[in-house]
Amino acid sequence: MHILVLQHARIEHPGIFRGFLAEDGHSWDAVELDEGEALPPLDGYDGLWVMGGPMDVWQEDAHPWLVAEKALIKEAVADRGLPFLGLCLGHQLLAEALGGECGPSATPEIGILDVQMTEEGASGVWMDGLPETFKALQWHSAEVTRLPQGASVLATSPACAVQAMKWGTRAFSAQFHVEIEPDTVRNWAKIPEYAQALASALGEDGLTVMDDGAAQNMRDFNAMAERLYINWLQCAAKT
Repeated sequence: MHILVLQHARIEHPGIFRGFLAEDGHSWDAVELDEGEALPPLDGYDGLWVMGGPMDVWQEDAHPWLVAEKALIKEAVADRGLPFLGLCLGHQLLAEALGGECGPSATPEIGILDVQMTEEGASGVWMDGLPETFKALQWHSAEVTRLPQGASVLATSPACAVQAMKWGTRAFSAQFHVEIEPDTVRNWAKIPEYAQALASALGEDGLTVMDDGAAQNMRDFNAMAERLYINWLQCAAKT
């Protein structure tokens, strides 16, 4: 496969998925939207991945490229049926692009927190092989508040109803992060918006708390990422 990856911060890339893609012989092109790089035509791509970022989906005045990005996501998913994977901001952008809504979280989720699969998530393909309840790295202060028509919830948590979502047969997204590597937390903490959220939620030692928590769970996080990646490829192969 040749995958188009939309990024919103250079250090918020596909993470551990890069190794999986390389091992399997897949290729990918990254477009750094926050740096003004232009969106390419979708012709020649076999899938679309949309990563996280510090901006919010409704900040179109501050980040005008969000308008074109949402239009491209809609074209890819609804018009072309391309396999899609969205994480954090990418999850929210999928919802908005397909007619759903996002808004500020009543309770921001920042830390290593529990996620619970729904019945549909547990019986579907994308989350097959994951435990019914699992820990995941969360770093968000916005969430999907209304599902797009035709979407279903695959996972949830007490503070965020839509932790994972499916639309059609080949579009999947998660509010939580699965792509993390040993240096991810410290790299992301260099982003001012993330650093501020971390300090507000976890205090002055928030970076150490988050980094230690990620390290303690890294083996499980990486195993979960590989399972979701394999399952995504299986779904992507379906028509």
